[in-house]
Amino acid sequence: MQIKQESPEKSIVIVEQNICGHGASGVNGGCVLTLATKYTTLAKFYGEAEAKRLVQESENAVTEIDKFCKKHKIDCDLRIDGALYMATNQSQVGSMDGVLDALEKSKINSWKQWDLEKCYSFAGTKFLKEGFFSPKAGSVQPALLVRGMARVAREMGIEIYEKTPMKKLIESNTPQVQTPQGKVTAKKVVVAINAWMATKFKKFERSIAVVSSDMAITKPCPELLEEIGLKHGATVCDSRIFVHYYHTTSDGRLMLGKGGNTFAYGSKMIKSFFERSRYEGQLSNAISKFFPKLKEVGLESSWNGGSDRSVSGFPFFGNLNKHPNIVYGFGYSGNGVAQSYLGGKILTSLVLEKNDEWSKCGFVGGPRGYFPPEPIRWLGSLMVRNAIRRKELAEDLDKKPNWIDKQLAKFAKAAGKADK
Repeated sequence: MQIKQESPEKSIVIVEQNICGHGASGVNGGCVLTLATKYTTLAKFYGEAEAKRLVQESENAVTEIDKFCKKHKIDCDLRIDGALYMATNQSQVGSMDGVLDALEKSKINSWKQWDLEKCYSFAGTKFLKEGFFSPKAGSVQPALLVRGMARVAREMGIEIYEKTPMKKLIESNTPQVQTPQGKVTAKKVVVAINAWMATKFKKFERSIAVVSSDMAITKPCPELLEEIGLKHGATVCDSRIFVHYYHTTSDGRLMLGKGGNTFAYGSKMIKSFFERSRYEGQLSNAISKFFPKLKEVGLESSWNGGSDRSVSGFPFFGNLNKHPNIVYGFGYSGNGVAQSYLGGKILTSLVLEKNDEWSKCGFVGGPRGYFPPEPIRWLGSLMVRNAIRRKELAEDLDKKPNWIDKQLAKFAKAAGKADK
């Protein structure tokens, strides 16, 4: 849509293999978060000036998404009520100090530490030891957002062909997308299929790890949520590597999720990513642990989805096989709701062949690292995941984690929501 907004005269066609929102854009946890808490890693990869710009642009994106939804009357339960990042055991206390000090030094820090009583009231739980709040975040019902965006795109004159999978991409001077029903020939092609990239293009198999984020939602319980203090739409996250995250819905439910569960061999999109969560019991137990008063409410449903996690933890963009007329972008690493708005700016700049801050953005230039080949990557992923589970269980029990588990867990440091 950003291309159409900047160049209304251009004819744009979207080819979608299922329906808009079938993938992560429609089944994610609905956490509208920024890049601020990854500032030190951004600076490491792209330099301090670019890191500062990207943090500020990601915070602006939250505001712009809100304006867009209001302008086009997209009713998607978008509530810009902030985010609270909390420590839920002693080992997590102080883990955000470094990144927040760096943000403060660069004069772009929107985060404030809250006293525990205020955290208890806002988070709806006393199962925390520290908390930091930023107003520049929120939550959304992602499927309603993407369906609303599809409606607006059609109103703008963009043609959308759903249930039309790309069978082949012909990399000629005028690229061609072949489908079962026909073909589309274009001056420019944007490949924006995210977690499906490794399935469709083997060259990207080692650039991402496709891993599930699993989510569950309770039955309606508005009175209980109000009683425990969850009267807002803020996103709340703990400080684990594979974090717990949660927020309420406007119809009085609690949605809670946890990342880092099912790893796909070869980074392929697998059947289980479109089924009820295998980890429903763990999600239910987490809800009961954080919110004892919700223990008897019961779950309405659970689900999961494949997330395209890059080595750096950030998305990357470029020209497919150096083709000047085919661009791509993916690797949002479980933080794509607001960051995909930035991705739109980057892809727009590349398609329109601009020479600006977006075409020269740090995220442009392809992957910033690769995972080992299979089966090492898949086996290694399971080893690291299980080490993280043991390490964080020990920390929850206020015990000293095994040294080997601590070392293995370092391989997944990019997976966290905040730098440590």
